[in-house]
Amino acid sequence: MRALSEAEIRGSFVNATPAELEQFELPIEVLVAEWERLDALAWRDRSNRRLGYLVTLLDDEPVGIVLRAAETTMSRHRAAICNLCHTQQPADQVTLFSARRAGPAGAKGDSLGSYLCADLSCQENVRLHAPLAPAEVRDGWQALRRIEGLARRTRDFVANVRG
Repeated sequence: MRALSEAEIRGSFVNATPAELEQFELPIEVLVAEWERLDALAWRDRSNRRLGYLVTLLDDEPVGIVLRAAETTMSRHRAAICNLCHTQQPADQVTLFSARRAGPAGAKGDSLGSYLCADLSCQENVRLHAPLAPAEVRDGWQALRRIEGLARRTRDFVANVRG
């Protein structure tokens, strides 16, 4: 992903209301982001924990969506999988997020939902290596496939919200 300015990020949101655009704050991590290691930028709103933001590049243009977290969480005694990074975690670390569709569909109330990492840390999760089992050999392509899969699923989700 190429480096994005604050103006590009703010102008990228396709499903945000003017009030949402005024209220949201960029995370401080944007200042030190390793853009070449990112396929998307995602964060939770510090002042309103029910909101999250996801920005990725579609045809080399930034496209962002506002996400809303469900009020309830799953039982922590179960496991769940994030639909973007495919990381299995305790269920209370995966949250149902919905995104109002852009344009006329969103004006009618249409939205898309997906189970995502509660802290929106998918970019980091796919780059973490699980410990090796005894006599296990790590396939160098496995991490690359996870990263490419996350990038593809993120672009597809954002494109579906954009319509």
